[in-house]
Amino acid sequence: MSIHDFTVKTPKGEEVSLSVYKGQVLLIVNTATKCGLAPQFEGLERLYQSYKVEGFSILGFPCNQFMKQEPVGNNEMQETCKINFGVTFPLFSKIKVNGSDAHPLYQYLKQEQKGLLSNEIKWNFTKFLVDRQGNVVKRFGPNISPEKIEDDIVALLR
Repeated sequence: MSIHDFTVKTPKGEEVSLSVYKGQVLLIVNTATKCGLAPQFEGLERLYQSYKVEGFSILGFPCNQFMKQEPVGNNEMQETCKINFGVTFPLFSKIKVNGSDAHPLYQYLKQEQKGLLSNEIKWNFTKFLVDRQGNVVKRFGPNISPEKIEDDIVALLR
């Protein structure tokens, strides 16, 4: 099993198989536009622009589970990310990342790369690095800036 076996929804509700990302290095991030860490969108976008031609993509999954910091609907969230942070990397429909109704993708991510004290996602902007074969190779806490992940991304791209 790999992340390529999962299906997610676009903000418009269309189903997308993550198999379309086979052969790419991915950074999967749970996001929130009202979070104090939202300036990380800019660093994430810089990474995306720097490496997308080499087969790198960022997949953003908005989540409202942490102090309701993603209160808007999918379309408004997507527009906010574009206007306020210049985001062009793919953003998907809002999901839950913790609890019994966590999205199956996030259940898998947490199983593959456990957190320090528990498997649960602690906050917005937790990041999972995935290799070209769809294996989850590393997990980064919310306070790890996108810039600090760049060397790990480059190592998987080369």
